[in-house]
Amino acid sequence: METSDNIIKLDVEPEETSSRLDVYIAGLMPELSRSRIQQLIKEPDAVLVNNKPSKSSYKLKYCDEIIIKIPDPRSLELEAENIPLDVAYEDDSMLVINKPKGMLTHPTSVERTGTLVNALLYYCKGKLSGINGIMRPGIVHRLDKDTSGLLMIAKNDYAHKFLTEQVKNKSAVRQYLAVIIGNIKESSGTVDAPIGRNPVNRLKMAVIEGGRNAVTHWKVLERFDKFTMIEATLETGRTHQIRVHFSYIYHPVAGDPLYGGDKININLNGQALQAYKLSFVSPEGNKPVKLEIEPHEDIKKLVRILK
Repeated sequence: METSDNIIKLDVEPEETSSRLDVYIAGLMPELSRSRIQQLIKEPDAVLVNNKPSKSSYKLKYCDEIIIKIPDPRSLELEAENIPLDVAYEDDSMLVINKPKGMLTHPTSVERTGTLVNALLYYCKGKLSGINGIMRPGIVHRLDKDTSGLLMIAKNDYAHKFLTEQVKNKSAVRQYLAVIIGNIKESSGTVDAPIGRNPVNRLKMAVIEGGRNAVTHWKVLERFDKFTMIEATLETGRTHQIRVHFSYIYHPVAGDPLYGGDKININLNGQALQAYKLSFVSPEGNKPVKLEIEPHEDIKKLVRILK
């Protein structure tokens, strides 16, 4: 692999043949999200295979030459909004936000205001990493809109790559608190089942053959009559992963309407799921950081009712 400024040149080795172009690039450049890579492939001359544009689904051949030109960040056409943030940790290179339930992590083509990114643009005065494109500045990993909890934010590209590598090699540990329906028999376990887009309902994810590798480790924290509180540790980070995996083993997250967790006689304000523990090494002086926050008030309320 040759690199110079924003240009990367790659030659495909024999063991890498038959891989999809986007999957291949994602493996080499974990700091870029899969969607960001697919966007780059669509941009004129940003990704060339043997000096020609290609598609994300292109199957690599031995000795293919791949040239990746990462464009300079465009000016961000998003509004910086003075939205209060709960900052759990901050240094010169990054911060960790306790994202509230109901807030989108980043803007979409439909919702462009009120997101965590809008708040970060104001709080950080625009000093955020640009690796993931203009819609996701600073975002190292994400949380669903209705999942609250700890989220790492990078203030520059070096910090973004440093943190992303920890997510990839699993040295950054992300743990979730959840109340699931039913009394799960075992005290701990692992769900290892591939996740992809639901072929029937495109708004949902599902365990499907040919999906992306997805692994969730869990342990029981407390048992109730018809519910169980668990701690889930992510080995991978697929969309809706915890929600899909526990629905798959017939113990959906309580209050989750998308995956069958709303069929209970308790009025919940969304799903009982929170990213409550996070450990990583900060790019600032290789400082180890361990964070834990109090359970969300909705989870506390549910536990009081169950007791």
